[in-house]
Amino acid sequence: MRIVVDDLSGPEIAEFLAEHVREMRSITPPESTHALDLDGLRRPEVTFWSVLDGPELVGCGALKQLGGGHAELKSMRTSARRKRSGVASLLLAHIIAQARARGCTRLSLETWSAEFFRPARELYRKFGFEECGPFGEYRPDPHSTFMTRRLEGAG
Repeated sequence: MRIVVDDLSGPEIAEFLAEHVREMRSITPPESTHALDLDGLRRPEVTFWSVLDGPELVGCGALKQLGGGHAELKSMRTSARRKRSGVASLLLAHIIAQARARGCTRLSLETWSAEFFRPARELYRKFGFEECGPFGEYRPDPHSTFMTRRLEGAG
C-alpha cells in the first residue's frame, strides 16, 4: 500500500468522498455533520492523502492546520471492503508523523458518538487520543465526540 497526496481532481476520490458524506448524513443530523466537501478539502490549510493498494483506492484522510501548533484530523475513511484490515492504522500513523514534522504540538479530531463509530474511537484511543471538549469552531454537540493528543518531538 502507498499513501499519496491527492489533489482531489479524480472522479474515483470524488465518489469515495461523496459516499462518505452520504453515509454520515444518513446517521447524524445535518447540523451535526462536520465532513468537509471537496472545496473544503482543497483549501490551502488542508493536506489530503489517498491510500492506494495497487490501483485500488482503499482509504483517505486529511490534516487541517488550525494555527498555533494545532491541527485537526479530517475525512478519515476506509473502503467498506477493507475495514479492519490495517488501512486506517497505516494512514493515521502517517498523518500523525506529518503533523509532527510540520511542527504541530497538538492533533485533534471530531467523530460521532454513535455506536457505529465505536471502532473509530477505539482506533484513536489506541493511537493516544483522549476525549476532550470542543476545539476550534466546534460547539458542544451530543452527537460528537472530541478527541486530542499532544505530539511530542514536533519539528
